[in-house]
Amino acid sequence: MSNPVFARRSLLLGSAAVALMPTVAFANGPDIGKPAPLFTAVDSNGKTWSLADLKGKVVVIETTNHDCPYVRKHYNAKNMQDQQREAAAKGVVWLTSASSAKGEQGYVTAAEANQLTSSRDAAPAAVLLDPQSKIARAYGATVTPHMYVIDANGVLVYKGGIDSIPSSSVSDIPKAKQYVRVGLGEVLAGKPVTESSTRAYGCTLKYPRTSS
Repeated sequence: MSNPVFARRSLLLGSAAVALMPTVAFANGPDIGKPAPLFTAVDSNGKTWSLADLKGKVVVIETTNHDCPYVRKHYNAKNMQDQQREAAAKGVVWLTSASSAKGEQGYVTAAEANQLTSSRDAAPAAVLLDPQSKIARAYGATVTPHMYVIDANGVLVYKGGIDSIPSSSVSDIPKAKQYVRVGLGEVLAGKPVTESSTRAYGCTLKYPRTSS
């Protein structure tokens, strides 16, 4: 005869394990090799950014949610900041998109976004405030972090994960293939991105709730 307390405890443990598993998915949205969706957004310092104005520059888009353990993994290890700085040194425009809806996990005000950038010593060109998730929807983003690379001609050349190991463990970063870093290197060398569409992993992106 089964022990109901043990069964209940096992069920709870199982639920906790599931809660810690990342969402892993291929995104819908724009196709690789096609023009990247244009957008205009205001950053945390009140500056307006338009993708159309960035033609001629390689652009990275990083969706973020500071409370997501998969985002924290890369910021706590300085992996995200290192790649932001490497990209900037090569003339790449790195845009972090705070696309969580107001009232949802990951939503930030302009002041909160700036405080996070400062406290984490982050180095994006800008943190875009996207509480209506317009950028995320246009790109078919499903998780945080979800990464995109746009070449100097405005063509989407990469979408997917920042790296190849879908975990929240910092210790996995050195073992993983850094898809964005490698892809950027190929783009800047004038080569096609070898792995242009990969599985993104992280926390489910917190879109605005639709009214019933």
